[in-house]
Amino acid sequence: MKGFFFSGSSSAKLDDKGRFVLPQSMRYGLVEEGKCEFVLGLGLGGCLAIYRRSAIEAIVEKFREKQHMAQYQKFFTLFFSTLHQTECDKIGRVSIPAPLKSAVGIQKEVVVAGVMDKIEIWPKEVYDRNLQNMLQGEGGLSLETMAQEAFALLSDENSLAEKVQHAMHRNSQVSPS
Repeated sequence: MKGFFFSGSSSAKLDDKGRFVLPQSMRYGLVEEGKCEFVLGLGLGGCLAIYRRSAIEAIVEKFREKQHMAQYQKFFTLFFSTLHQTECDKIGRVSIPAPLKSAVGIQKEVVVAGVMDKIEIWPKEVYDRNLQNMLQGEGGLSLETMAQEAFALLSDENSLAEKVQHAMHRNSQVSPS
C-alpha cells in the first residue's frame, strides 16, 4: 500500500474483557494479503502501538543485524517481549492484553490515533492532557514550535538535496586542466 498512512483519532470505551472497537478506516489499513492481522505492543511516550505485519517484519530484519550487540539487549528484550500478534474479531474489536493495559495505565477509555505507519492507543486522560498542554504551550510543548521543527525537517532535506544537486552540477561543468 504505497502512499498509505494512518491518520485521525477517535475515542473508544473498553468492554469488560478489555476490548475496544478499532475504527473501520484503520482496520482497512491493516489488511494485508486479505487478512486483518497485526502486532500490538508498547509504543513511545506512554502509549501502545499497532503495527502492520509487514512493518514489524521490516523492523525485525533491520534489528537482526544488531541482535547480539550488548548495548541493544535491554531494548530488544522489552520491545519484542511486549509484542502480541493479534487480529480483530468479527465486529472489529481488539483485545488488549492485561500486561500492556497495566504498563500504560489504560482504564476504561482509550484514544485511537493514526500516526503515519502505526496506530497509537492512549489512555484517554493522558491523550487529552497531552493535547491540552500542547495547545496551551505548557510543559515546553507548543504546537507552533513543534510544527515549525517538524516542517523544518522537510525543508532541511530539500535544501540539502538541492545543495548536493547544485554541487554535482557545478562539478560536472568543471573541465580538467
